[in-house]
Parts: sequence; structure tokens; C-alpha cells
Amino acid sequence: MPPVLAFRGVSRLYRTAGGAVLHALRDVTAEVEAGSAVAVTGRSGSGKSTLLHLAAGIDEPSSGEVILAGRALSSLPDRARTLVRRDAIGLVFQFFHLLPHLSALENVLVPAAVAGDAQGPAEERARALLDRLGLAGRAEDRVQQLSGGEMQRVAVCRALLRRPRLVLADEPTGNLDDENGQRVMELLLAVAGEQGATLLYATHSRELAGLAGERWHLHSGVLERAA
Repeated sequence: MPPVLAFRGVSRLYRTAGGAVLHALRDVTAEVEAGSAVAVTGRSGSGKSTLLHLAAGIDEPSSGEVILAGRALSSLPDRARTLVRRDAIGLVFQFFHLLPHLSALENVLVPAAVAGDAQGPAEERARALLDRLGLAGRAEDRVQQLSGGEMQRVAVCRALLRRPRLVLADEPTGNLDDENGQRVMELLLAVAGEQGATLLYATHSRELAGLAGERWHLHSGVLERAA
């Protein structure tokens, strides 16, 4: 099977207000195989978030190609790229990005509402995911009433709701203590594997990176190791 995601000579440059050039990524070439779990490590500013933003089509490379499910993202118009991101990618962020006035269940259902999915099947799947992640009893609670670990598990459910081929997680445990971070990461890996989703996640933790089947390391925008 072709890789779900591939980077072909990808570089990303930014210019500061003073005109200086910053190299966020330098000539990255790598592949993410279907059904795999890949961890990306590196210090703050090493290019981890930039790599994930490019993978999601949120940002565009300065040179090279990002290929998702066999399609070069740069070849797609903005609308098509947005639809690919909606239908093929689940996103998990460090700071949850939940809607505080909604319940846990309602937050999980947001992607289905945006996509116009049928409400009944979407709610059935949302409740099943919440149950799988130990949150069946908190489904009707507003997220403001949940702990940090519970909020991140709601975010994981939201990312997996529409059965994406690829899940991208940017420091998904960075806002949690060690115990909750370990639990959330183990659940994310387990449920993504059960659903057949491919997982690419950035983490500063070597311990959490060790849970993945493959580890990449970024240093100053250079992919030093893919093993």
C-alpha cells in the first residue's frame, strides 16, 4: 500500500519583520505508512509543529511536496484542501480547543455537524468513543467541569469521530501531568490502532515517543533520524 503521508524534499522558510530568513524545516523526506504510529521528537522550535501543520494542509511548504493519500496538497485549491483535511484528518492539540459552553458529547459531535453527517449515527459513535475512553458518565457535563486529562480525552474522541485515515497530534500531553499524559497517549494509540487510523504525533517526551512503532527526530528543522 502507498504511504498515507509523504514528505518529499520539504522545506519551510519564514521571513522576520527585519528581513532575516528562518529555516523551520530543511529538505525533509520521509513517509508514514498506513496503520503506523510515528512520534516526532525535538526541542521547542525544532520544527515539529511546522511539520504537522504542513501535513494537515494548514500551511504550505516553501519547496518540496506534501503528499496525502497519494495527492500532492499543493496541487489542490484551498477549498479542496479544506475538504481533504475535514474528511481524512483528525487533529488533537495541546490546549484541547474545546468549546466551553458545550457538553463533552456536543464537543465530540462538532466535526459531524460541520460535515453535515446524519445526527443519529454520529451520536451513537460519539457515545461509543466516550465510553471507550472512560467518559460515558461525563457525556452530558460541560467541558468546564472536566479535569485536564478528561478534556484531552474528549479532544481525542472528537479527532476520531469521523474515522480519519490520519490523526495528527501536536504535543497532545504537553498540558497534562505525567500520569494523565501517559494515560491519554496510551488511549490515543490504542483507539487509533483499533480504528485502523495512522498516527503522527509530536512530543517532547522520550518516554511517550517510545510508545510509537517509529520515531523521528528533528533538530533545527533537519530530520536527523527516522528509525
